[in-house]
Amino acid sequence: MVTPLPRPSSRVRTSNSELLSDRAYVAIRDKLISLDIAPGDTIDEERLAAELGVGRTPVREAIKRLAHQKLVVIYPRRGSYASEIDVADLESICDIRERLEGLAAEQAARQARYEERQELQRLLAEFNGCTDPTALLELDTAMHRTVHRLAHNEYLRDILMQSLDLSLRIWNMARERLPHLEHHVHSQAEVLRAILDRDPERAGELAQRHVREFEDEVREMF
Repeated sequence: MVTPLPRPSSRVRTSNSELLSDRAYVAIRDKLISLDIAPGDTIDEERLAAELGVGRTPVREAIKRLAHQKLVVIYPRRGSYASEIDVADLESICDIRERLEGLAAEQAARQARYEERQELQRLLAEFNGCTDPTALLELDTAMHRTVHRLAHNEYLRDILMQSLDLSLRIWNMARERLPHLEHHVHSQAEVLRAILDRDPERAGELAQRHVREFEDEVREMF
């Protein structure tokens, strides 16, 4: 007997559910990183679902992913909350990032394809002449996420994604008091230039230095 194939409509619903969950995940993650949802705040599933134009199921799935990444804390029968920020965690986070950002930059310098190198060129073009603090921080984040992807190692990318998100929350908490934002982003732009030059050693060294500078600058604020 031939086993019947699943009905197309069933597969479409699964695909749409995954897509909505991913969309909710990115939107809520960005709210947590930017502190639009402040540390300790209740995660209001109903309000988020209405705001994002999705059902509560994709929001719940997104919150579970965010809890796994330590951006959200879930208490049974009490609800979900944005995790608190503890600057004491900075050293541990940066220990991971320093080594793995260097590895990602080295791998990107070796493996980035032509169209991916064009993407790096576009990011550098955006950086040149940009002085708006919010735009600079967004560019820095985009540069990091692009390098992570260009390393072509999904396990490395996932670890770096989590540690970067945790770092960005700390950065956003302190950034109004940080005087060297443009210099900080400039140092990440230098990482991209080393990748474009296909210089893995220099790309790795610059990426590690970039993370060390971030840690030193934030530590001075506390």
